[in-house]
Amino acid sequence: MNSAITSCEHPGPLTVDGVLSSHEGGQGREKGGQPRSPSSSHLAYGVLDIPPWYLCIFLGVQHFLTALGGLVAVPLILAKDLCLQHDPLTQSYLISTMFFVSGICTLLQVFLGVRLPILQGGTFAFVAPSVAMLSLPTWKCPTWTLNASLVNTSSPEFTEEWQKRIRELQGAIMVASCVQMLVGFSGLIGFLMRFIGPLTVAPTIALVALPLFDTAGSDAGIHWGIAATTVFLIVLFSQYLKTIAVPVPVYGREKKCHTSKFYLFQVFPVLMGLCISWLLCFVLTVTNALPSVPTAYGYLARTDTKGNVLNQAPWFRLPYPGQWGLPTISLAGVFGIIAGVISSVVESVGDYYACARLVGAPPPPKHAINRGIGIEGLGCLLAGAWGTGNGTTSFSENVGALGITRVGSRMVIVAAGCVLLLMGIFGKIGAAFATIPTPVIGGMFLVMFGVITAVGISNLQYVDMNSSRNLFVFGFSIYCGLAVPNWVNKNPEKLHTGILQLDQVIQVLLTTGMFVGGLLGFLLDNTIPGSLEERGLLTWNQIQEESEETTKALEVYSLPCGIGTKFCTSSCTQGLPFWPRLENGGKGEVGASQLTLCSQDSSGERPKGATETRM
Repeated sequence: MNSAITSCEHPGPLTVDGVLSSHEGGQGREKGGQPRSPSSSHLAYGVLDIPPWYLCIFLGVQHFLTALGGLVAVPLILAKDLCLQHDPLTQSYLISTMFFVSGICTLLQVFLGVRLPILQGGTFAFVAPSVAMLSLPTWKCPTWTLNASLVNTSSPEFTEEWQKRIRELQGAIMVASCVQMLVGFSGLIGFLMRFIGPLTVAPTIALVALPLFDTAGSDAGIHWGIAATTVFLIVLFSQYLKTIAVPVPVYGREKKCHTSKFYLFQVFPVLMGLCISWLLCFVLTVTNALPSVPTAYGYLARTDTKGNVLNQAPWFRLPYPGQWGLPTISLAGVFGIIAGVISSVVESVGDYYACARLVGAPPPPKHAINRGIGIEGLGCLLAGAWGTGNGTTSFSENVGALGITRVGSRMVIVAAGCVLLLMGIFGKIGAAFATIPTPVIGGMFLVMFGVITAVGISNLQYVDMNSSRNLFVFGFSIYCGLAVPNWVNKNPEKLHTGILQLDQVIQVLLTTGMFVGGLLGFLLDNTIPGSLEERGLLTWNQIQEESEETTKALEVYSLPCGIGTKFCTSSCTQGLPFWPRLENGGKGEVGASQLTLCSQDSSGERPKGATETRM
């Protein structure tokens, strides 16, 4: 049993010299008064901190807005291949269903999964195999569905045309999700983590965002002035004004109504940047400063271009499993989606480490990674059952938002999950958010993707970058992760084996940059001779071992309500690959006992400046 003696001076509860504190326990302390780790000293809120409820709501909305582009983009991309390009009402149903399922999966991941503040949402890794499957002759849309004048969206014939296609997607996603759950809950991912080091994780995370430069550039290029304004505002708030405290009204039991200083720009840079740019677009639309001709440059910067979704969407609609009918299954779809699952798993593991680093948490132990991947598989199963036309995965965009806002509390992500649920139920409100102009989203992506790329490269700090071996592994992996997908996208007809399903699997894998770069980094790092210290595995493994043993890791990654630490601690459950480990001590112990001695006055309150001793 470890013992420690610390002496600390008790700070004020909410304010220090008139400044609204980011923590209830004061600066430099976490929940329960534990000293904060140096890696989290730059955070406004750590992973275990609980901000005030109103901040949780605002920050949750900010995370929702950050993920909005990806959440809305996936259903809209699939709409054409589902024969829905002339049915905006059904498109809004798909968007609401995506919101609702993403909320459920986010709550599952925070409470039962990896337990890091990671938002769950639609995955682009499933889009390519889905489009490939729907491009088969059997599933190509009839010619009459391409003509808006011939489409009657309320006719049974048209309804069956698009529903039988989405049912096929549902079946493929549900079967492939079982594979992901098996990989996670069986501990296979945890086993592979002993071979995955910084030279595998760095190119994988960096290539999550690097290949998206074309998407971000295209969205921003709709109107570079609006996009540049969005970028300028986010950078201004998050980097230049982050140390400026703004007076805000506060109500307290002692001082009642008074003003206190709050770091507004540090906490809400993305939300403020989006809202101001959105308002600017609205003003330019009302004054007709933006062109009204659809083919003109800057037309999509108008706030009235997506009015159909808002006008036709109902106020209330509750999505439910099987709302499009009974799912169907085909081998071509299953094999293609499994390829997307592989890419999604590699990306998610990288996101776990990036998120832990940004929120000042220890690197996730093996049991947490196993549980996270398994819960993501369960999320894909739910997405298939509800009929989103897609799966779910960890949202890299929101990992980037953590680095900008410096708010790592998982309670904020719980609030974001609840916001997603509400947006899925209130169809009209959810559709309203879909009217954010495209260049505003593009400007936000330029900032977010840059942060994600930097986070990936930062993993190289554990590696000896003076080594020519490591320079070759990282440089070659990154370059091939960009070059190979680019060539395959331009020459898909040259990948022909004669087996359609195999062609689809190969094409999906080779067009996913993070899979190509991560696989090359993994193979080269484990086959080219090099010492553990040179490869960064010595420090990397020490960090993982410390994560398994420390009290902080047990606090962050253990299951809620004492499950696995106070309850269900039998040898049978301890042997499960996804169950929390008790490293030192028996049931319910975390390896340390603490006795707090602190002088108090007659009222039981601790006097100001009192010394607290912990043993």
